[in-house]
Amino acid sequence: MFLRSKKMVEAEMRKMKKLSYQIVTGRWFMIFASCLIMSVSGATYMFGLYSNEVKSSLGYDQSTLNLISFFKDLGANLGIFSGLINELTPPWVILSIGAAMNFFGYFMVWLSVTGHIAIPHVWQMCLYFYIGANSQSFANTGALVTCVKSFPRSRGSVIGLLKGYVGLSGAIFTQLYHAFYGDDSKALILLIGYLPAVISFLFLPTVRILDILPQRKELRVFYKLLYISLGVAAFLMLLIVLQNRLSFNRVQYIVDGIFVLLLLLLPLVVVFREELNIFNNHNNNINHASSSSDFKVVTQVPSPASELSQLESQSQVAPNSNIAISHGGTSCLSNIFKPPRRGEDYTILQALFSIDMLILFIATTFGVGGTLTALDNLGQIGKSLGYSKKSLTTFVSLVSIWNYLGRASSDFASEVFLKKYKFPRPLMLSLVMLLSCVGHLLIALGIPNSLYFASVIIGFCFGAIWPLMFAAIISEIFGLKYYSTLYNFGAVASPVGSFILNVKVTGSLYDKEALKQLEMKGLERKVGQDLTCLGVQCYRLPFFIITASTLVA
Repeated sequence: MFLRSKKMVEAEMRKMKKLSYQIVTGRWFMIFASCLIMSVSGATYMFGLYSNEVKSSLGYDQSTLNLISFFKDLGANLGIFSGLINELTPPWVILSIGAAMNFFGYFMVWLSVTGHIAIPHVWQMCLYFYIGANSQSFANTGALVTCVKSFPRSRGSVIGLLKGYVGLSGAIFTQLYHAFYGDDSKALILLIGYLPAVISFLFLPTVRILDILPQRKELRVFYKLLYISLGVAAFLMLLIVLQNRLSFNRVQYIVDGIFVLLLLLLPLVVVFREELNIFNNHNNNINHASSSSDFKVVTQVPSPASELSQLESQSQVAPNSNIAISHGGTSCLSNIFKPPRRGEDYTILQALFSIDMLILFIATTFGVGGTLTALDNLGQIGKSLGYSKKSLTTFVSLVSIWNYLGRASSDFASEVFLKKYKFPRPLMLSLVMLLSCVGHLLIALGIPNSLYFASVIIGFCFGAIWPLMFAAIISEIFGLKYYSTLYNFGAVASPVGSFILNVKVTGSLYDKEALKQLEMKGLERKVGQDLTCLGVQCYRLPFFIITASTLVA
């Protein structure tokens, strides 16, 4: 009796070990790990929260600060290198490189701002921000592209979920930084440096490309995860409202931070249930197979997954084989201007030289460039209009929350509208850009308290544009074969727009107005003194120009 009970205990222990291994190495745990990686990968959207510290500590004018923010945007969006590396290496290599770059870049910025090292040259600060921000493209490529390739039939849901967590990262960082460091905004830069690196290294073995399996209720699981992320967003929104109206002490911030961490771990409940079902079904199939020889014959009939993989492999090989036959094995350069039908796999050069990519690039330059300018200048906009430092934190958190809602809703909504009503994604993208013009006009007019509404509108539109433009539309038009490279190339247009609208237009006009205000006071700018402009006129003309450029887009 004792031996039987001992064997039963050992059997249960073996079963628990197998289940634990199943969970940690399972498909849904990879989605959970990717969500956590993405939830700390949006530090570039928090620039408005600590930009005033950078400006005042290093004595910059607005043009210099906007030049630095341009290199930040360039780093965040120049993901061509990560895309090309991803074509040749497994995802853990991409995530490791990104983690190292993130820590080095932002740690050097923190050392500069806090005075631990000598004040660096402007080009050095640009380089630090570029390196730190470029790690975001490595995290996006390593996590998002891997998940899209592992769940191709639910690509819209995958992109919406993961991009949604990127949008939430600003609000998540804000709560964690208050819990860890109180109101020390310089310490926020340090947190941005080490936290994403730690999370990425923690989940290196988990994120990898998996075989496509038949998942009948796959989309239902993604909806569950979406509902949890909506709960996180709602809780953060409630905290933002309360913290804006009430004065929180350090203990209350710590409690809020603990609740945020618990909500981030809540998807583990869904992961455990799904992996448990897969584990039980697998064991049942083994038991049935061992007891019934007839069942073995049935199981050898091709499954939907094998048929799907065969179709996908045929779709990937067919265009290349047709080209080889029709052109007699000539070089790929002869096929640049002879792309396949939309939706099939383009080569990289065919996609780059297509009229579709040109249209997307121009629309991104003037559409996303305007929203990036608003986000990068949010701290200075609030300061020029007389908002408190507490309100600036609220603006950044609002942008983060609505950035998430835009990212999450645009792909899920576009998927539904496309399948049910044949509503094309480019038309939805046009409507989103049109809505962003309202936010730009609110900033230009400077109506009292309108910056709260502008933060909501611009945050939502910025979030909605990204998955529509770079993820869904690019993958639908150019195929998935070179998706990681084309996805990252399309994003290069964003910093181009930022350079034109942020550095050349907004920064120059801001400094011109600030110097005019100094002259009216009979003062001259001292060496090493930051240049500050106050009043509605500081950003009025720049954002009228941005509104017009967005309408063109």
